[in-house]
Amino acid sequence: MLTEFWATAPTTYKVLVFSAMGLIAAGIILNLVGNNTGNQGLALASLAVIGLGLLLHIAGIVVRGQTIRKNLRR
Repeated sequence: MLTEFWATAPTTYKVLVFSAMGLIAAGIILNLVGNNTGNQGLALASLAVIGLGLLLHIAGIVVRGQTIRKNLRR
């Protein structure tokens, strides 16, 4: 079951994973642009975007753990 989780994963988990990856990637790009142009405000704002992506990633881990725990009881 653990090797096939993505195939049977709930839509909530998939949305959280892709949203987290997108926000982290966008935050890294914003950080690179902010630092290369000397825009300190953009560089600092990118940290909030990366942080939000990490929070979504943690939420995805929680959803995955709950789903696996629920399926193991069956």
